[in-house]
Amino acid sequence: MAKAEAAAARVRQEAGVLDESLIDVESIARGLGAEVIRERLGGDVSGLLVRQEGRVIIGVNESHAPARQRFTIAHELGHFVLHEGRPLVVDRARINLRDSRSSLATDLEEIEANSFAAELLMPRTQVLRTFRGLADAGAISHERVIRDLAHGFGVSDQAMEYRLVHLGLLRST
Repeated sequence: MAKAEAAAARVRQEAGVLDESLIDVESIARGLGAEVIRERLGGDVSGLLVRQEGRVIIGVNESHAPARQRFTIAHELGHFVLHEGRPLVVDRARINLRDSRSSLATDLEEIEANSFAAELLMPRTQVLRTFRGLADAGAISHERVIRDLAHGFGVSDQAMEYRLVHLGLLRST
């Protein structure tokens, strides 16, 4: 997923947020020309990306936790930057939908969007540096490290744990 991570790094650089742990993902979305709208979305839908007639809208399920909403916005930005989108038979709109299947990462576009979101919100170099700092400070448990890092980067514990496993810093449990 080097392509997705490189694209996320480029977006961070262009937004001028290279060294920030807790980025304003909505500001980045606006800077890329996307409007973020929070609505109650049905069922297991976390968010969606709609491109229609020159307008880009990221819909986010307002009933989800703030950390999950941040990841959803970053995920949809990944689709926006990396993918053309899937046709939807409504006035030539193109849509990407984030639901429970997105988390399973069985579709290449979903895997790439998740990789983009992870790198955008939890950049490899910053996670490595912060993780080492906590380890050097003698953080007591993996759970504490995950919780502290998740809080610092504004993501869920689950997203941070997955990131740490993916970076080879923790073993999968």
